[in-house]
Amino acid sequence: MADDQQPHTTGSTPDAASAEERKKDVQAYFGATAQNYVASVRHATGWDLHRLVEMCECTPESDALDIATGGGHTALHVAPHVRSVVASDLTPDMLAAAEAHIRSKGITNVTFAVADAEALPFADATFDIVTCRIAPHHFTNVSAFCHEVARVLRPGGRFVMIDSWVAEDEELDHFINHIEWRRDTTHGRSLRMSEWRELVEATGLAIDTMEPFERRHEFAGWTTTSRMPADARDELDAYIVAASPAVHAHFDIRITDGHTESFLDHKFLLRARAPQPA
Repeated sequence: MADDQQPHTTGSTPDAASAEERKKDVQAYFGATAQNYVASVRHATGWDLHRLVEMCECTPESDALDIATGGGHTALHVAPHVRSVVASDLTPDMLAAAEAHIRSKGITNVTFAVADAEALPFADATFDIVTCRIAPHHFTNVSAFCHEVARVLRPGGRFVMIDSWVAEDEELDHFINHIEWRRDTTHGRSLRMSEWRELVEATGLAIDTMEPFERRHEFAGWTTTSRMPADARDELDAYIVAASPAVHAHFDIRITDGHTESFLDHKFLLRARAPQPA
């Protein structure tokens, strides 16, 4: 892919064959890196994880679904506050790693299901809470994902999500999506908040919270987690260093001795509710 090309766009319906190929790539990538995500301090901790649980409005009678559970960290934090959690993921090896991690903590009310976020294997109105943390930018069709969330939520249920977002600016949008894709080619696209609002509200869910926040990526750790080859890492470093002043300012890119030290990652929490019956 040339530098001026945009990675896969989400929200629209991709070609079925290409979507299936991308999902196979996701399974291969996350299967190979599963233990990295289980062990990742960035994924296992953080103010945002505790805020997500708070926004779920858990009760002892709640049934929850965690989509694209990854290392299982969200399911692990939600489990003590609800009756049951289904931790789901597209990648069997990732799900197995999450199950071993959660079981090692003595948690017994979590079950595990291999599931495609865009075609969930659950009946309508099954869950009071649906969570998804730092995953939708990998999905091939975010619109389908949002409709599936709305379908499986019970009336009054809560959808609580964390993902990256991009500014309403073509240069900034392209830059962050491009470097994410170069680090990990299973990256689809991080969306603008306006796009998220449109996609979620199109399902009939009502958004009541959108809270932006920032986390800083240390370049060395960020590229190590994805097992990026050294030559590709060096090329990406040079690409970031050479970015425009506007890009450097927006992402607060810090350079040391001519190399990328760190940059800001823009994320947000979203909560939406399923309508109550009239």
